[in-house]
Amino acid sequence: MRLIITHEQADFDALASMLGAYLLDDTAIPVLPRRMNRNVRAFVTLYGTEMPFIEARDLPAEPVECIYLVDTQSMATVRGVSETTPVYVVDHHARRPDLPPHWTISTEEVGATATIFAEQLREHNGGLSMAQATLLLLGIYEDTGSLTYSRTNVRDLRAASYLLEQGANLSIAADFLNHPLSLHQQALYDQLRAAAQSHIVHGYTVIIACGDAQDVDEELSTVAHRLRDWLDPDAIFVLVTTRGGVQLIGRSTTDHIDVAQVAAHFGGGGHSRAAACLIKGSDLPAVQAELVSVLPEHVHPAITVAQIMSHGPQVLAPETSAQSAAERMQRYGYEGYPVVKDGRVVGLLTRRAVDRAIAHKLNLTAASLMDSGQVTVLPDSSVEYLQRLMTDTGWGQVPVVHPQSGEIIGIVTRTDLLKTLTARLEHPGLLNLADRLEVAMPAARLALLKAAAGISSEQHAAMYIVGGFVRDLLLDRPGLDFDLVLEGDAIALGQVLCSRYGGRLTTHTRFGTAKWLIADIRPHLASALGCPGGAADLPEFLDIITARTEFYTHPTALPTVERGSIKLDLHRRDFTINTLALRLDGHHYGELHDHWGGLNDLRDGRVRVLHSISFIDDPTRMLRAVRFEQRFGFQIEGRTLELLREALSLIGRISGDRLRHELNHILDEEQRVPMLERLHNLGLLSAIHPCLPWDEWASARLGQLDGLVALGLDPTPGEIDPPAARQLAYCVWLLRLPPEELRSVVSRLRISAVHARELEAACRLWQSLPTLLDASPSQAVALLDEIPLTAIYANCLAAQDERLCAVLQAYLTDWRTRMPTITGHDLLARGMSPGPEYRRILGALRGAWLDGKITTIEQERTLLENLISDSHGDH
Repeated sequence: MRLIITHEQADFDALASMLGAYLLDDTAIPVLPRRMNRNVRAFVTLYGTEMPFIEARDLPAEPVECIYLVDTQSMATVRGVSETTPVYVVDHHARRPDLPPHWTISTEEVGATATIFAEQLREHNGGLSMAQATLLLLGIYEDTGSLTYSRTNVRDLRAASYLLEQGANLSIAADFLNHPLSLHQQALYDQLRAAAQSHIVHGYTVIIACGDAQDVDEELSTVAHRLRDWLDPDAIFVLVTTRGGVQLIGRSTTDHIDVAQVAAHFGGGGHSRAAACLIKGSDLPAVQAELVSVLPEHVHPAITVAQIMSHGPQVLAPETSAQSAAERMQRYGYEGYPVVKDGRVVGLLTRRAVDRAIAHKLNLTAASLMDSGQVTVLPDSSVEYLQRLMTDTGWGQVPVVHPQSGEIIGIVTRTDLLKTLTARLEHPGLLNLADRLEVAMPAARLALLKAAAGISSEQHAAMYIVGGFVRDLLLDRPGLDFDLVLEGDAIALGQVLCSRYGGRLTTHTRFGTAKWLIADIRPHLASALGCPGGAADLPEFLDIITARTEFYTHPTALPTVERGSIKLDLHRRDFTINTLALRLDGHHYGELHDHWGGLNDLRDGRVRVLHSISFIDDPTRMLRAVRFEQRFGFQIEGRTLELLREALSLIGRISGDRLRHELNHILDEEQRVPMLERLHNLGLLSAIHPCLPWDEWASARLGQLDGLVALGLDPTPGEIDPPAARQLAYCVWLLRLPPEELRSVVSRLRISAVHARELEAACRLWQSLPTLLDASPSQAVALLDEIPLTAIYANCLAAQDERLCAVLQAYLTDWRTRMPTITGHDLLARGMSPGPEYRRILGALRGAWLDGKITTIEQERTLLENLISDSHGDH
């Protein structure tokens, strides 16, 4: 015979899995365990007649051909089973290493073993009764916390959906999942609740409740569940004395506390959220004391030092002079440096000690000025331990050392700690944006990212998308352009991409950047990435940047660049909302890294610089602050606004090219008018150039840039191409300037010659507009034909006189393209030699048509004869 068995003290997942195995192989016999949870026993009592289960005592005296072992990897003693009997295991717990080699093991990472059987039943297309579907649903719901535990995945949800389609009854499921306690269970529950003690372990709340259950015959896990639901800890351990020994039951609500590991310490098992064991030969106080002592080993900190530290720390030798240390502190902005001798930390040199020494003109060494000590932390140390260490020692910069070699691998600062603690209070948990990223990216572009991230994993280098892409993803306005930053060798990664997929690579060794040019291989690349139809979604190139830091030798200078960590790379950016990074490699895929408080500022709508000399380092950031503020409807943070006003005078040192670049971005924005308004109110426009105008007139006219249709200037495509909004904006904005002031603005902003001519023409036309009121169409055309279209569009938008607007619109939509039917070819056929007469005759014909002097082709030919006759008479 073939048997289906599970573990003792069976829960709904165990019973449901036995049913699932039977439904897939009805020649096997599902054998009820001797002990079942009270609510499971109640279900069997009520619905047992509809189920195939039998008691072990009712088994026929036949040899056992094979065993199906479900929802467990521990097999109880079964009569008729030998050491060579085939055993087929189906389970959702991690595979145990000590199983017999002849067993066939199938373990899958799902929330419940019942999910595996429900999936197979769906493929088998077998119908289920209401009771069968409900039992399978109970198995899934119980082990996934009604689909709320983090172990739950999409397979569990799909299986539950299938079972509901098959008639599973949610009311029955809810009743058995919340079965009332018996009198003995209630008495134990009251005893445990009164004795519960709370322990804080690595920042988590763990409750230990002890009691006496020697008179309780029912199962105890329901009591533990009720206590967990009532007290709502991160984990709870119930320790009770039973007739067989001390029973330990563990329940966890977080992935950072694996109760199965704790149970394994005492010889038991289970899975990460629910585990148990029976401890013999030890009394309850001893077990409780041992449990308290081992908890720190099995509770993993939510945030460890490794997550907030900076890699590749800078250290000082004991003989480093105070002056050298001061220069380095000024260059990188650090408040302190570890002092290292022979690979070991011997002290900490702080900025305060260095400043004091220099103030007294004492150029002492680091060894003389440092705070002596060997203060270090390990990468897996908790932030709570780090906080205590900083408090006890006073060190604001603590080196992180490798646990085996003792080598310094990083540094963690007081600022890192404060930002982490604040973030945990306001926004607990590490955000993962993988789902958002998958939705925002076209399949081919996403596959490209994953391919690059896969190579970075091979090179043991962390890869991030940084900056505006992450910001906009969080604001639900995702774009497709992104920057990739690598904590490693970007050029080496680019070379692997190039050799693996093709394309060309250009590099910049000094900055550690690589540009992978893929425009010519996109169809091939899309196929190689598994997206054969996605070539159009791939970019023309992929930029990969080595994480770096930079410093400025003097205000407004271009930065000097050095290799650094992602944290330092993000610190060189303009505002906190642009310092968010999305990690892509390995199991970190989708993790949001926020080293500088960008997430809080994004949620609170603040534009904030990272440090007090940000605008001094790069004054163009003042214009960007306004652009981001108005684009997103944010506010420039108070201190940032103060720093901006203090740095206004530095705008004069910025090159015209860089200023024009920032103004170009502003004029390209939909919110260009409020941006320019804000620049004016802050004094930034006048700081750029005192002649840059701003008033209600400019605001109203620039607000109409997107309203060409309202002005009747929406011509048939191909007839007239309206100019780019940016150059049109410059023309509207500046056309009222006198020629001298315009030339000064053009010079300051280093506007190109082509665009300068358009601006000058717009100004000339603005001055000449009144003459068009009394001009004939031909006279107006003679004037406007010499003006670039952009300048005419600008004047049309700017003019307030309806009659002037009508003239300009008539030119743009009609007069400009109205030409005589007679051409130079006709004149040549009449025997006229090409020359100035062609221009005079054709111009006269066009003018006659425009002014209505001729309206038919016959009249045009008569006029032509007269013009030719006059030409001959002149000769």
